[in-house]
Amino acid sequence: MEPMEIERKYLIAMPDAAFLSGLSSSGIEQIYLLSEDGMNARIRRRSYTDRTVCTHTRKKRISDMSRIEIEHEISEREYEELRKTADPARRVIEKTRYLYPYEGQCFEIDVFPFWKDRALMELELECESQQINLPPAIEVIRDVTSDRRYTNSAIAREIP
Repeated sequence: MEPMEIERKYLIAMPDAAFLSGLSSSGIEQIYLLSEDGMNARIRRRSYTDRTVCTHTRKKRISDMSRIEIEHEISEREYEELRKTADPARRVIEKTRYLYPYEGQCFEIDVFPFWKDRALMELELECESQQINLPPAIEVIRDVTSDRRYTNSAIAREIP
């Protein structure tokens, strides 16, 4: 069986800086590659306070919430080599990811430098029917799970 990623995604009002400063965070650079075998491919460099992790990921959409996801860690050298195959139609995404644990769930809040009033919040699920308890501290504008304009791949095409 293929490895699956099941997630819900929400457009949220930008949380205030004091709220975000209390969360653990990492900086992310994400680059989409030219298509490989019909799957969406990307590389990601994620910087934590004490280390940097590079990954190569391939995804294929199954439904609005589910994707086949094949991901493995790569070296910095492999990252730089794969970077040479970047899709010229998509820009590099830079964002800060904050982890917000709430009621046994771990929400990921992605803050992009080009949005001042909004951010994206994701939650990985065990199954598509899993019950979600949205945190009241976050102002959800709307569920954008099925809105392809809010995929990172689409955002990489539209970055101002």
